[in-house]
Amino acid sequence: MDDSNNIKSIPYTATSLSVIGRFIFMYLLYRNKSKNTLSLIFCLLSTCSSSLWIFYSININDLPMIVRSSTEILLLLLSIIYIVKNKLHISKEHSSTQNQVLPT
Repeated sequence: MDDSNNIKSIPYTATSLSVIGRFIFMYLLYRNKSKNTLSLIFCLLSTCSSSLWIFYSININDLPMIVRSSTEILLLLLSIIYIVKNKLHISKEHSSTQNQVLPT
């Protein structure tokens, strides 16, 4: 088998593993109903990083990296929305229970 064919499959394998890892991260966020600020910071930094990788990948015409970074940004944005939604929901609950005179 030709070594160049083996090398060409590495970016696609890496892309697949990266996307699978992001789905696992999203599942854990969902399962734990995450509102963790560190998870939010991680998502924001990863989004910035992936944006830079997209810019670089477009300039060198690296399709596997463009696909990986684009997919990662989409999944990270969904994760960010979910975390912020959970944070806002908890904030609403906390403020409404503080304003109550009698417990419900």
